[in-house]
Amino acid sequence: MASKKIDANQSADGERIQKVLARGGVGSRREIERWIDEGRLKINGNPVGLGDRLKDGDHLTINDRVVHWEKFVEQPTRVLLYHKPVGEVVTRRDPEGRPVIFTQLPKLSVSRWIAVGRLDINTSGLLLVTNNGELANRLMHPSTEVEREYAVRILGEVSDATLAKLKQGVELEDGKAKFDDIRFFGGEGANKWYNVVVTEGRNRLVRRLWESQEVIVSRLMRVRYGPVVLPERLKARTFYELTDKELELLFEFAGMEAEKPVRASKPEFKTHKPGKH
Repeated sequence: MASKKIDANQSADGERIQKVLARGGVGSRREIERWIDEGRLKINGNPVGLGDRLKDGDHLTINDRVVHWEKFVEQPTRVLLYHKPVGEVVTRRDPEGRPVIFTQLPKLSVSRWIAVGRLDINTSGLLLVTNNGELANRLMHPSTEVEREYAVRILGEVSDATLAKLKQGVELEDGKAKFDDIRFFGGEGANKWYNVVVTEGRNRLVRRLWESQEVIVSRLMRVRYGPVVLPERLKARTFYELTDKELELLFEFAGMEAEKPVRASKPEFKTHKPGKH
């Protein structure tokens, strides 16, 4: 028997589910909206709609697992710049037992870290993580067209015609794509370095663009995400936490109202030993 839909009048008060769960770090609003469309969320045993709200006393489940959403109180936004090494994966648990980036980060007492975009296992460099789901959503949403800049080491020479084609656009299996900018950064012998910019987050896009022209990529590192640049002093497997002033600038870039400062000061660069919290 089909479950009864929640009455609209019953959800007139309270707070939108997407906002509550994003604040708690369960996922971005976009992810949560997709879960709602897939019927994975229920309030008091009834399927959730996109406009439904949570009120005191409501019982919420995701995939039939209870979510203690009452604990998702307003928390100060934190953003970490993590230098991901090759060999780590951007997931919470890996069935193959490979190291995951979240074990390198400090543990949160409320909510959880959300990765802003992904880097594949063979790509190193800048990865932003935050406890603010709405900020993560703004920075990842395709409509924002946030620039991602990568340093790429390739094997062999690349003709001007090939570079022009990559900037003009080439057809990939999932549609046309291009580099918004390509700059030569020198190199010795057979290896050459380029910095490239894309404004899409498609899987392995940078590698696939080069490979479409039969160019071999031997190293790939993300050095910038939007206005955030990978600090030169930030070593692999370490992170840097944005200051309140830096957070204010990031909120402005994302088109969000900045929060009131809550931290007087903090150390700049921090390391975290694997397996320790």
